[in-house]
Amino acid sequence: MDLKYRRLFDFIQANSKNITDKWLSMREKQGDSIYSADADPAYEKLLREQNAFTNYTVSTALLEDEKQFAENMERWASTVAESRIESDTPIYEVLEALSNVRETFWHFVEKFIKENQDEISTDDILKWSSIINTAFDKLINKFTEKYYNLTNRRLIAQQNLINELGSPVIPVEDSTAVLPLIGNIDTERAQLLLEQIPQKCAKENIEHLFIDLSGVAIIDTMVAHQIFSLTTGLKLLGVKSTISGIRPEVAQTSIQLGLDFTGIDTYSTLKHALRRQRIENKE
Repeated sequence: MDLKYRRLFDFIQANSKNITDKWLSMREKQGDSIYSADADPAYEKLLREQNAFTNYTVSTALLEDEKQFAENMERWASTVAESRIESDTPIYEVLEALSNVRETFWHFVEKFIKENQDEISTDDILKWSSIINTAFDKLINKFTEKYYNLTNRRLIAQQNLINELGSPVIPVEDSTAVLPLIGNIDTERAQLLLEQIPQKCAKENIEHLFIDLSGVAIIDTMVAHQIFSLTTGLKLLGVKSTISGIRPEVAQTSIQLGLDFTGIDTYSTLKHALRRQRIENKE
């Protein structure tokens, strides 16, 4: 490795704080952004630490040790991506900030070149330009990859939680539970109900499930058919179904479809359904 490359690396490390100071001075007020000039002091401390890590990671590319650079880049991308997701920072703000980081970094490279212009050739400058810009490009690509993966993982976890909350089997007594359905039921949610509810009932040893439809705003042909399919599946598992909150128009739709709910107890409200069960248990 050319000694000049090492000297530039050492120069960047010696001026890392100055690079960060200059970069932070470029901030403007941006509302609640982590990059805002009036952001919480804790964010400034975090940005200082991470910018120092950025400066170090990019400058290690000058040492021509690909393994070291790759390891630093991996750690940097994971650290920054996790931090920005935690602070709900949109990716376009991060990319804009990285553009400013690149500009600031280059300002100090130019300063080094001016201070040592008698020793540095045009070939050196072109080579450094290629190395440094490539390093920044790789950092941005790795960051966006990590940001996407982490965001996607979070969305999947949130969707799983929504699905879980959207089909809660709530035990009320031994072997008895309530399934309160609230909101619209589309094709995807109906399919999840068919897949999840029988499994939950089997897991919790449920023998009697009260399906309350009073919180469902619209029950169309598809929903009525899916509810029928659900009760049929539960019956095969030995789980008795009771439906409450079913409205006259739903009953009419079911009849028109030829769905036979005659073997299933139905009540106007969940309260009436549970009261009736208690009475039967006492008899």
